[in-house]
Amino acid sequence: MTHSGNDSTKNDHSGVWNAMTVPATRRGRWLTILFWIALLAAVSPFAGKVNDLQDNDTASWLPESAESLQVSRLQERFDASDTMTAIIVYHRDGGLTDEDMGTIQGDIARISTTFPESGEIPMIPSDDGLAVMVPVELSDDFESDDVSLLKEQLSRDIDGLEVKVTGPAGFMADFAEVFDGIDGTLLMTTAIVVAVLLLLTYRSPILWILPLLTVAFADQLAMAGAWVLGKHLDVNINGQNIGILPVLVFGVGTDYALLILARYREELRRFDHHLDALRAAVRQAAPAILASASTCILGLLCLLMADLNSNKSLGPIGAIGIAAALFGMLSFLVAVLAIIGRKVFWPFVPKAGTAEEHNPEQNLWGRIGHWISGNPRRVWISTAIFLGVLSLGLIQTDTTLSTGESFRTKPESIQGQTLLAQSFPAGSGAPTIVIVESVAADEVESIITATGGVVSVEPGGVADDLTRFFVTLEAEPASSEAFTTIDNLRANLGRLTTSTANPLVGGGDAESRDVAKAAVRDSLVVIPTVLIVVFLILCWLLRSIAAPVLLIATVVLSFLAALGASVLVFDHLFGFGGMDPSLPLLGFVFLVALGIDYNIFLMSRVHEEAAVIGTRRGMLRALAVTGGVITSAGIVLAATFSVLGVLPLVFMIELGFLVAFGVLLDTFIVRTILVPALTFDIGSRVWWPSKLTRAK
Repeated sequence: MTHSGNDSTKNDHSGVWNAMTVPATRRGRWLTILFWIALLAAVSPFAGKVNDLQDNDTASWLPESAESLQVSRLQERFDASDTMTAIIVYHRDGGLTDEDMGTIQGDIARISTTFPESGEIPMIPSDDGLAVMVPVELSDDFESDDVSLLKEQLSRDIDGLEVKVTGPAGFMADFAEVFDGIDGTLLMTTAIVVAVLLLLTYRSPILWILPLLTVAFADQLAMAGAWVLGKHLDVNINGQNIGILPVLVFGVGTDYALLILARYREELRRFDHHLDALRAAVRQAAPAILASASTCILGLLCLLMADLNSNKSLGPIGAIGIAAALFGMLSFLVAVLAIIGRKVFWPFVPKAGTAEEHNPEQNLWGRIGHWISGNPRRVWISTAIFLGVLSLGLIQTDTTLSTGESFRTKPESIQGQTLLAQSFPAGSGAPTIVIVESVAADEVESIITATGGVVSVEPGGVADDLTRFFVTLEAEPASSEAFTTIDNLRANLGRLTTSTANPLVGGGDAESRDVAKAAVRDSLVVIPTVLIVVFLILCWLLRSIAAPVLLIATVVLSFLAALGASVLVFDHLFGFGGMDPSLPLLGFVFLVALGIDYNIFLMSRVHEEAAVIGTRRGMLRALAVTGGVITSAGIVLAATFSVLGVLPLVFMIELGFLVAFGVLLDTFIVRTILVPALTFDIGSRVWWPSKLTRAK
């Protein structure tokens, strides 16, 4: 039996959900489209400016309490203007010739003319005679174009003479080149991936365009929001969070679109008029979608408790992305569906009155549900053991990633660092800086010299009763050996006999060390907070305590399995030198906030069905009905995050793989097998302490 065009189900739902159906009304659909046209015209100019606010300097990521950040600020007392060093390395395997030395002097003369602010430029030969190091001081507010201009002054076409630019300025320029246009690259790649997957899912020449268009509009809204945060609220904008934002918007937005479309297609089999079907679909799908978005938004906002600015800023920026995707799907997408009508699904148009003919429990997911219900305890125990085995990879976790290991490819700065380390101490290009009260300068110099891993100490000037030292380390920049030396240096200086000396250790290695320490601290604070927030949302949505505990446990186990498997892949398949220290935290936030979505979509439908047909039948029907759409959503989300692999940064590749693999685990193992098996085994007690506990 079909519903007539005048039929309404609004009496069965709260006014809140009915209010959300305005874009699915005859007048509301056109008003919604006009609103979005005006909104996009207003925000697009600001969306295009967000890259102008990027700051990828490591120091800008540090918490206020970081010792290295204090050193960075005290540096202003010693130097009238801040500088950043570019190191030019000249190297010849058989040893530099007199002609090579003349070439180097000619390069220095041109550089001095082009960059007069650099002052006198030294030429430092190596003891083995194979290399010369030329440090050039560039303005600290330099652009990557300054390094490009520096490179243009160098002689490169001499057989056998290798010339590379490295050092802090070289590394910064290469990072800037990676992030230059990152949002455009990721946006285009993500759009192509989503379009292909939508075409495969719906096999419609029309339908795939609508979610893609909506997420593109939502992305513009999110980018404008990020600009507001960076411009007016002092939120750090960097290549990391701007790179992740479009991936997040496209992945989550497409998920929400798939849920709306699946429910819409289901309701079109019940209603004669497509607007009635669309309003019913929105009322039914909106609670789960809002719960999912709330989980993601609040989970990301927990990052505001982080010390590391790169983590802290990702919280509000990611939350704006989720909110923009949610708003777009529940307004613009619904309005367009209301205008186009049934033919949006052409050539497979659902016909009214065919709901009873369409028995979802006979599909693949329904058959899987019946198989699991046959022996649920054996199934969930076996599945939990499998996930536990994957998590054993955590034993090999290494959260140290040196500067040279941070790129998948070898840009010039990395090549230069390799040449530098062959003839000079590896830390020559980026000295560690120690600042201390001048009264203890002699004792401090002795302690630094006696510290293992220190190659040399040079005076760096005196200013305002403070003395500065430049310390060259033996280890490669940002390596575990360099971190050990920094830790030992700080520990040794902490035992000064002059109690008021206040020694501080800074520089590139110290900054990287402080970033790693802050990342550990952030994990200990943010992860428990995210779990509490997600648990409370699930309690509200499912009116239960037992079910949220079960779902949280499965998602945590899934995360540990995904991280453990990823560690093994990074080490043995990709050959990476280690993991970025922020990866476990960001991976956890994304996988728990996003991974719990599929459990929300499943269990909210089980909750709806259990009130009518009982928990066991409710799970069978919910698994059958939601199986296809959740699987499609999981594949889309995993594919969008895997797009991060197009970037040459190891951290982005690791994050993309971890989240993609974890989402697939949640989609095909946790939501499809583990959660249904546990629910079948526990039965109606899963709803404790609600009234559904007494349902069969």
